[in-house]
Amino acid sequence: MIEKLASQLGRKDQEPNIQLAQALSQSEDANGIQEIVQGLLGKNKSIAGDCIKVLYELGERKPRLVSPYVDDFIALLRSKNNRLVWGAMTALASIAEVVPDEIFRNLDPVITAFHNGSAITVDNGVLVLAKVCKANPAYEKHLMPVLLEHLRECKPSEVARHAEGMAVCINSENVGAFIAVLEARKGHLTGSPSNRLRRLEGKLLRQFK
Repeated sequence: MIEKLASQLGRKDQEPNIQLAQALSQSEDANGIQEIVQGLLGKNKSIAGDCIKVLYELGERKPRLVSPYVDDFIALLRSKNNRLVWGAMTALASIAEVVPDEIFRNLDPVITAFHNGSAITVDNGVLVLAKVCKANPAYEKHLMPVLLEHLRECKPSEVARHAEGMAVCINSENVGAFIAVLEARKGHLTGSPSNRLRRLEGKLLRQFK
């Protein structure tokens, strides 16, 4: 499988990696997936970068095929290679609904990366935490304050996108607190972000009225 990666084909684009993810999704080749995981954990940065791309593309298509590697993705959140950090968080976002318990049991590196990572890491971190939050009332009690605090403090340009990502874990018990934060942030937004928040707020109010 390694020989099919973009870097090994002398390619600068991601198309070979996407095609490999599609092929693995169709074949469900467990040995092939394991080979990609081993490449991910190796010392060759080009191969590792290709492998994380394959794995999160595969996770988006068939999460159960990569969910057994949740611990590997969490471990990569501590990497000094930013490509692997945000790629690992993207992979976790694709499988969080399948393995919320495993992620919650290893939450510290996820939270650390969420607070300190790049924009892509944070974007996907919102999705990871929201999906885990939704899975269990005990998880919600721990994670909802984290998400609401982030929504209060994040950049105006991020508010609408992150609020939409969090919407998956909103329910009749927490909708009031969530909308209160939206109202507080909405006054500082204009144009499309403001309109997106209004649409989201309206949808939630109709859903939980």
